[in-house]
Amino acid sequence: MTETEGQDNARTIAGRYRLQRHIGGGAMGVVWEATDQLLDRTVAVKQLLLPPRLTPEEADQARKRSFREARLAARLQHPHAITVFDVADDDGKPVLVMEYLPSHSLAEVLAERGSLPPGEVARIGAHAASALAAAHAAGIVHRDVKPGNILLGEDGTAKITDFGISKAADDGTLTGSGRFAGTPAFLSPEAARGEQPGPESDVYSLGATLYTAVEGRMPYGDTDNQMALLYAAAAGRIAPPEQAGPLTGVLTRMLQVDPSARPTMAELAAELGKLALMTATTKVDPVPPRRPSRRRLAYAGAALAVVAAVVVALVVLLPSSTGDTAAPADTSSAAPSPSPSTPAPPSTSVTTVTKTATSSPAPPTASPVQAVSDYYALMPGNTDAGWTRLGPALQAQGKASYVRFWSTITSVSIVGGPRQIDADTVEVTVDFVKGSSHSRERHHLGMVQRDGTWLINTDTLVR
Repeated sequence: MTETEGQDNARTIAGRYRLQRHIGGGAMGVVWEATDQLLDRTVAVKQLLLPPRLTPEEADQARKRSFREARLAARLQHPHAITVFDVADDDGKPVLVMEYLPSHSLAEVLAERGSLPPGEVARIGAHAASALAAAHAAGIVHRDVKPGNILLGEDGTAKITDFGISKAADDGTLTGSGRFAGTPAFLSPEAARGEQPGPESDVYSLGATLYTAVEGRMPYGDTDNQMALLYAAAAGRIAPPEQAGPLTGVLTRMLQVDPSARPTMAELAAELGKLALMTATTKVDPVPPRRPSRRRLAYAGAALAVVAAVVVALVVLLPSSTGDTAAPADTSSAAPSPSPSTPAPPSTSVTTVTKTATSSPAPPTASPVQAVSDYYALMPGNTDAGWTRLGPALQAQGKASYVRFWSTITSVSIVGGPRQIDADTVEVTVDFVKGSSHSRERHHLGMVQRDGTWLINTDTLVR
């Protein structure tokens, strides 16, 4: 611990956040485990650092931009993105107060293991892409996606950290001051050339991050020469992946030099989620045991995280696991109506979903909750009718895959919910049976209405 860190320890910020111990740090700031004395909970506090060579006028603008971008980041609520609880002022310097969760960064995991299997990388990528897609929909570009900004919880769930912070600390280009935000090893070509990064730049940087994870080497070569990395990034010089297996195609599209040729982050979340399901044969813990001599994490934010864990898992197509017993269901929700034809009041009992033989188009439904109950009442035996109850985003995955996935499932039961948690999202807990194995999972289903009928358009698995 440095002298400054020792002086800050046990200091209280904004009258309520008492610093306890230093848990990370880097060019963008210093991270502390702290206690919110008002709410009596543990939080992570990040004291943002401004570039040292700023003029007084530039520093003032940077502080204003930091507060503005931090408040924007606080508006993003997603299970795979940092939850920013508060933006405080510490003697004129912005401080972020975030949810605390013990974790390792992907960078630290790769330092321990070298590389990860394609299926594991696909799962991590799906988690990250789902959060980045939500950020892009809210008008937020991350600008510094890299292994150090992807955190892995003890259950392997991936979460993105430092949303908006790179933009807050600098203008993100090579113009003006000559500085840039972002890490050269993972920059998109357009960002490396000094152009304004957009959502497409995040796609490229995530691709470079996943490339590193599966290949075990940096996309632009293993060199500490930052200018060499910058030149390679500007040209988009990346050797074709050799270890990516089923990830090769999606990585190639993510790493296109032309931003318009890259897929959107929402498309990636769905595709990576599907690949994760198709390649998952065994569960692998991506977080290595802590080394006794490494008590301090290597990357800022590596011991903090964010919202409850979620994976884009297209479980309307198939449950995310294939034989493992998941955690007990959330029993705080009421059970759904037992059948599509006879609506019933909510009940707290477990409801085994029955199968029907109809394959007619989805009838009009009065509510998203009823639509979800009706859907699972058809499965797994009536995939033709089930297919008509999916929205365009899920149908884009193809009916053949949908039918093939459901053919492996013996039965499905709703054991919690469904319940509506916002205007177009329904939460449901289901128990899948495959042979003699059970998998119990909780999902957030994004609903859309078409011609008076509610359809299941997206599916997110909540860990």
